[in-house]
Amino acid sequence: MGTLWATVFPVLQVFFLSLLLLIMLPAMFGLSLGITETYMKILIKTLEWATLKIQKDIKLKETLKPSASNGLIQRDDSSLEKEIAERRKSRRGDFALSDVFFFSRKGIESIVEDEVTQRFTSEELVSWNLLTRTNNNFQYISLRLSVLWGIGVIVRYGILLPLRIMLASIGLTWLVIGTTVVGFLPNSWLKDWLSELVHVMCYRICARGLSATIHYHNRENKPKKGGICVANHTSPIDVVILANDGGYAMVGQVHGGLMGVVQRAMVRACPHIWFERAEMKDRHLVTQRLRDHINDKKKLPILIFPEGTCINNTSVMMFKKGSFEVGGTIYPVAIKYDPQFGDAFWNSAKYSMVSYLLRMMTSWAIVCNVWYLPSMTQWEGEDAVQFANRVKSAIAQQGGLVDLSWDGGLKRAKVKDTFKQEQQKMYSSMVVGDESNE
Repeated sequence: MGTLWATVFPVLQVFFLSLLLLIMLPAMFGLSLGITETYMKILIKTLEWATLKIQKDIKLKETLKPSASNGLIQRDDSSLEKEIAERRKSRRGDFALSDVFFFSRKGIESIVEDEVTQRFTSEELVSWNLLTRTNNNFQYISLRLSVLWGIGVIVRYGILLPLRIMLASIGLTWLVIGTTVVGFLPNSWLKDWLSELVHVMCYRICARGLSATIHYHNRENKPKKGGICVANHTSPIDVVILANDGGYAMVGQVHGGLMGVVQRAMVRACPHIWFERAEMKDRHLVTQRLRDHINDKKKLPILIFPEGTCINNTSVMMFKKGSFEVGGTIYPVAIKYDPQFGDAFWNSAKYSMVSYLLRMMTSWAIVCNVWYLPSMTQWEGEDAVQFANRVKSAIAQQGGLVDLSWDGGLKRAKVKDTFKQEQQKMYSSMVVGDESNE
């Protein structure tokens, strides 16, 4: 036993020393030794080869049937209102029996490819990333691709997964210990500085645990203290992505278990805003606590995701107006992930948090772009809803995302009856026509 320990102990020493010097210390201070860059270059070349191999071999085979998103539903760009008006004009009447087929087709189109539910599933891939297939064009299998996929499984689960779990555990442990220690210091500029330093360092270690490569743009527009940072929401790691480049005060519901331990430690060092479930139902109380925070220009900017749920990296859905009612300066941020290296979207209706984190830690890498947009304030005569929509449109345009007015809450809840009635009235008016003009 003693001989075995004498052999293993030096190996463990070398491993942890290499982990500290090559990964943790550079991550904590935002430095790069070129290891991640080299890994990404090799990965890109490998994925390019796999894609070219698929495309080349498919040409020798029978062409696959197109997927549902590439031909099953063929839409034109005209609106339903315009089509109905044209049909009414061409036959000089309000309604004909043949219209039943027209409305049936439109109804089936809406069911098969509506613009809401498809935002809650993983986006289609342009090329296969050797992780999963979300497009029928990538069903081809060859011996070389199978061997390459098998090697990838060994690398991802045998090397990357244990290393990433270790780094994430170290990052969270240091976050709890560091914020707890800083929390004992008296309120001063030193405590604020150390708190932000601890948060950023620990988030950077966690980001390295995901092999995250983050490209920040327009840093001159970074959120400033006393403001509100709002961003589109794709994944729980959006917080890690943004906090790598600066400190933020978080807003969220109080949790129990391990998450509760982390929350209680964090709030000792930084004025994060955690709400009890009963308080979350009191919108006026939440608004007041947010307003009190932004009135103190020494406090870190608040980070809020107004969509309230994760959307699949293709769109931006309705922003809740709450964070736009408190006043102050809004700092919009657009986040766009590269799905080629891993699917960052969290489908909470399908995967638990543990299952999702396992998928993330066994992906090749997390690559994303972050754009800091110019600060925005509410215009005179503009209400909170209009302000929220203006900010949402700016984020969608910068991130190359689809700007949708639908509520992301439809991911879990059914459509309200009042909204159904409004749509039914609008639909009825289109079918019957405007009697005032007849």
